[in-house]
Amino acid sequence: MAKLYFYYASMNAGKSSTLLQADFNYRERGMATMLWTAGVDDRGRPGWISSRIGLAETARIFESDTDMFAAIAARVDEGPLACVMVDEAQFLMREQVLALARVCDDLGVPVICYGLRTDFQGNLFEGSAALLGLADMLAELKAICECGAKATMNLRIDEQGQAVREGDQTAIGGNDRYVALCRKHFMARLRR
Repeated sequence: MAKLYFYYASMNAGKSSTLLQADFNYRERGMATMLWTAGVDDRGRPGWISSRIGLAETARIFESDTDMFAAIAARVDEGPLACVMVDEAQFLMREQVLALARVCDDLGVPVICYGLRTDFQGNLFEGSAALLGLADMLAELKAICECGAKATMNLRIDEQGQAVREGDQTAIGGNDRYVALCRKHFMARLRR
């Protein structure tokens, strides 16, 4: 039985690198994969999954209205598909997560999603919430806080390094930056 996996972490934990390594392992063994990334993530080249350590691979782009099941089913009709991998999975809509679960159940293709669990205010993203509820397997990748503890939170900071407490859930690019912190230091920086 194919399974739906969700690998989640704070920023800078190597989610994209892990995805690209898994993709390489499949392809090295002659197995076909299908990669997806969020259209809203326009930091790099559109249609590419890139890691901070320099790995990159082309991917299909999903938007909030992309019919993931139809696109993957069409690809399966072309020939064997060993795995579907989704980067920036926090940007999936709940309906898309349901469609990915259906890919596993109806098409027999495993789906591995990688993404953030929470936003800069500690709130779940829609896609992450759905994956936390529906995935067969959950795994947390580890990032490190400035204190050396496991980082589980994403703090948005301005140009002066001060915590940003309000704003849109998604702010890609612009002047805001993010810092991965443990919960203790995340909460302390928000109280300053």
